[in-house]
Amino acid sequence: MGGIGKILILSGIFLIFFGIFFLIFEKFSFKMLPLDIYIKKNNFHFFFPIGTSIVISIILTIILNILFFLFFRK
Repeated sequence: MGGIGKILILSGIFLIFFGIFFLIFEKFSFKMLPLDIYIKKNNFHFFFPIGTSIVISIILTIILNILFFLFFRK
């Protein structure tokens, strides 16, 4: 049961962190980073967010490495 409690506390802290993050940075737009591809023609719109995917991947990798270090070290 101790593992479930840690997971619930951790997910609550995670949600609070992202809530604060979105409140602080809502003025900044991550819609179009330099590597994002956007093609607009007559009746055709294509958006492929390569740059946004890279940024999100880096942020999640850092967060998960910190969490694994804190909770699963021996």
